[in-house]
Amino acid sequence: MRIALGQINTVVGDFSGNSEKIIEYARRARSGGLDLILFPELSVCGYPPRDLVERPWFVERNRLAVENIARETQGIAVICGLITPANSSTGKSVLNSAALLRDGKIAFVQSKRLLPTYDVFDEMRNFAPADRQQLFAFDGQQLALTICEDAWNDKHFWDRRLYGVDPVEDLIGAGGKVLLNISASPFYLRKRELRHDMLAAIATNYRVPVAMVNQVGGNDSLVFDGSSFVLGPGGEVIAQAKSFEEDLICFDTETLTGDVRARDEGLESSAYSALVLGTRDYVHKCGFRQVVLGLSGGIDSALTACIAVDALGRENVVGVGMPGPYSSRGSIDDAAELARNLGIRFELVPIGDIFDAFGKALAPVFAGHQPDVTEENIQARVRGSLIMAVSNKFGCLVLTTGNKSELGVGYCTLYGDMCGGLAVISDVPKTLVYRLANFVNSRSPVIPQSTIEKPPSAELRADQKDSDSLPPYEVLDAILEDYIADNKAPDAISAEHGYDPDLVRKIACMVDKSEYKRQQAAPGLKISEKAFGFGRRYPIAAKVEVCGGSD
Repeated sequence: MRIALGQINTVVGDFSGNSEKIIEYARRARSGGLDLILFPELSVCGYPPRDLVERPWFVERNRLAVENIARETQGIAVICGLITPANSSTGKSVLNSAALLRDGKIAFVQSKRLLPTYDVFDEMRNFAPADRQQLFAFDGQQLALTICEDAWNDKHFWDRRLYGVDPVEDLIGAGGKVLLNISASPFYLRKRELRHDMLAAIATNYRVPVAMVNQVGGNDSLVFDGSSFVLGPGGEVIAQAKSFEEDLICFDTETLTGDVRARDEGLESSAYSALVLGTRDYVHKCGFRQVVLGLSGGIDSALTACIAVDALGRENVVGVGMPGPYSSRGSIDDAAELARNLGIRFELVPIGDIFDAFGKALAPVFAGHQPDVTEENIQARVRGSLIMAVSNKFGCLVLTTGNKSELGVGYCTLYGDMCGGLAVISDVPKTLVYRLANFVNSRSPVIPQSTIEKPPSAELRADQKDSDSLPPYEVLDAILEDYIADNKAPDAISAEHGYDPDLVRKIACMVDKSEYKRQQAAPGLKISEKAFGFGRRYPIAAKVEVCGGSD
């Protein structure tokens, strides 16, 4: 049989838009003489719907949409993801399901057994798990249908499994000849390789073809890369969709041949593509067209501006330079040059007089106290107020420009540089910021070289450098990776890398004590395995006598 994979970008709650897209792709597949088309997990309602599934009207709209899709796609069989009612002792009212639509009707329903609760996933909160699954017959073959996590528990691949059952083993053991998996698997760096290796292990161990269709697009903090593919019984790629864009591919289960699309390769390329896609979808799906961001002349705002232009077009990006009393002439010139190179609107709004007015107003209160970080934060908060004013006046979404290294240790100002609606590079460590800036310039040299080469500085006091408060970013990022992503103790990190134990403990304390800032930050785009946000949940009011558990 000939099967298509419809790799589509859905919007959570957009039943009419999602249905139209499913119907369009199904008709395209039908016109190509295909027998069956697969769509991603919860493609009818969009993924992740989170607590929307608790609203009865949401579940009802989902049902009506599926019935309409079935009527409009006769002549080709369709498998799509949907919500179905649950009769469960768990107290959950719905299941995460997949439906086979054929001849205008729902011919078969399979529901998800394995509901992830790690990292960004919290599916046990919203769904009841299926207690069993079964094969379905299609054109004389027994097909095994699974939903995303159902395929992520193979004992031949994982050293430590999270679940006591393996739906794939059960279905193939019952006689399944082809494994189908519909997914909404979020992107992070090297995730594509992990998916391939995991499913290749299944294909080779069970000697069956494996097809995985994955959602593409950004929904809130999550970016879905698509990258759908089909593997033959030997683990070889026989069909492959594009990454970071919608696509329609097909394969033949008998000849084991299919469409193979080219993909962007390399860490920098995939990270940049994910950030562009996530920015575009967040802005548009939230109802905005234009964005505004502060351009300081630094590398973080430069990279963010490049991402915004590639995501939205230069005509929809506004840069605002807000030089203060400690801003260098070079930084102002670099911001203006970047704006010219990108072709974006650039406004210059000096903050010196406003900062002085704050000082005069607060002088009686601050009498007898020397200037300190308070005055630095005032400058950042003046800029935050100005950028929000531009946002309000022109209806632009504010993009914040802070990176993961700064956010990790709290080297940022609440209600200042943290103001905004989307933190584009908040999951990009500073060392990766430099790599991405060089990647951008390898395509077209738009970021001034002086921006890349000069020592990083917040420019909030005279001759300030980031190195005054932080270790070199190569060291800081290595510590943060071990402490945040791998949960290693500071003393273990120190021993492994040969770093000063006091330095590592200091960084761990900065991370722990900055949780209150991160929980008030704008949503950020996740591109690492462990990002700040709802995939990393730590208390704010917690008594940790020694940061990081060190002695």
